[in-house]
Amino acid sequence: MNLLGQPAHVGRHCGSSEYDVTPEVVAFYADALDDHNPLYREVAPPLLYHSECYKFVGEWYLKNLFGNLHAQQDWQLFAPIPIGARVRTRSTIIDRWSKRGRDYVLNETDVCAADDGRLLVRGRTHQSFLPPKDRSGDAGFVVDEKTAGAKPARPPFPTATGPDLAPVKKVIDERRCWMFSGPGKNYHTDREQAAKLGFPNIVVQGMMSTCFVAQVMGDRYGMGFFAGGRMELKLVNVLWVDESVTTYAKIREEVPEGPDTRVHCDVWVEKDDGTRIALGSASALAGR
Repeated sequence: MNLLGQPAHVGRHCGSSEYDVTPEVVAFYADALDDHNPLYREVAPPLLYHSECYKFVGEWYLKNLFGNLHAQQDWQLFAPIPIGARVRTRSTIIDRWSKRGRDYVLNETDVCAADDGRLLVRGRTHQSFLPPKDRSGDAGFVVDEKTAGAKPARPPFPTATGPDLAPVKKVIDERRCWMFSGPGKNYHTDREQAAKLGFPNIVVQGMMSTCFVAQVMGDRYGMGFFAGGRMELKLVNVLWVDESVTTYAKIREEVPEGPDTRVHCDVWVEKDDGTRIALGSASALAGR
């Protein structure tokens, strides 16, 4: 059951919205992420509506919120979002499964041009939930700094051996959390709300890491990423407020794609102590 007490079944339409893509909205994003690509004078950041799926959490989130985690995020960029345009979104549950003691829900949210329905951006959000249980008297945290750092070792990464893209470094303070995940109080903006869901401190929203990867790719490939970019990122560790991270990308291979060449990269987001919070792949079309 979802938060509304209704079946969270595959195929459930979760909601839709319409927005005007104004220069003010784009400027707010650029300030929040410290991402000032010159192309933003003409087109919006491709992940401008990064958290649209969360506008409809009542429809697709499962009832047990204690310890829920964003497990993976995929993005497909089909066309730039023009400044001054009007867009329409739609959100749908497209899959559900259980794995390693957690229940997963996969939400797909599309951003389309309102005038002709063209698909501009598609996001797929993998959210995991702990099965419900009696927590009376349970004051422990589902994850904290110690347990987050005690995860089993992963296979070597990256395996790419090509050139590095220019990295970007960020400090994630409370102001950035509020701009990205606010304005309301939630476990991404407020310590008290974080404690209610089993976390000892503000949990930086996983979507933010995907935006950092988009910045690295957009800085290098421009329109070749905004119109044709892809990302698949596993969110493998918790980022806490007031920590700093650096986002890296390394070219793995270049393959023909019709008249274009697609550049595939290994990408990852890493804390100053070497802990990786996100890793996966991203690609763009070279030369556009």
